[in-house]
Amino acid sequence: MEFGRSRLPDVRVITPRVFGDARGWLAETWQARKFAAGGIDANFVQDNHTQSRRHVLRGLHYQRHQPQGKLVRVLSGEIFDVAVDLRRSSPTFGQWVGEILSADNRRMMWMPAGFAHGYLVLSDQAEVFYKATDYYAPEHERRLAWNDARLGIRWPLPSGVTPLLDPKDASAAALDAAECFD
Repeated sequence: MEFGRSRLPDVRVITPRVFGDARGWLAETWQARKFAAGGIDANFVQDNHTQSRRHVLRGLHYQRHQPQGKLVRVLSGEIFDVAVDLRRSSPTFGQWVGEILSADNRRMMWMPAGFAHGYLVLSDQAEVFYKATDYYAPEHERRLAWNDARLGIRWPLPSGVTPLLDPKDASAAALDAAECFD
């Protein structure tokens, strides 16, 4: 596995090695020892699998208590995956990074606890699978405005297209009003 750096040092882009032959291919996507050697020492407790259609934007989500680190990968289709640093003590507080993840490029994105996460579906449909380091706790879930001008996320939406949002995502807080981490 290749453990690449992103523009935000704590967010990593992982590219698994793929072994293929006439039968198909195999890629190891998680192994605790290799991830620890790559600088990611995570204990995953929950897996999530979603399916969404083109222009669905999920996020930006985080849990103020029971924060989750997430390892995200795409099983089918293509997404623009985004992580926003919400750790006030971090030199990259309020900054974001986005990566295209797809079934074709097989890349994964790791974001530790303390980041908001969201993605935009770029293909007709996409299935997204992610591992989390803490359990989903709806009472602690918070949302950050996907279109907050202060963040300036450059979502790859075609001109004139509004993303399909959950009503809670559509009314999410801007960074200035968000509950962040110390």
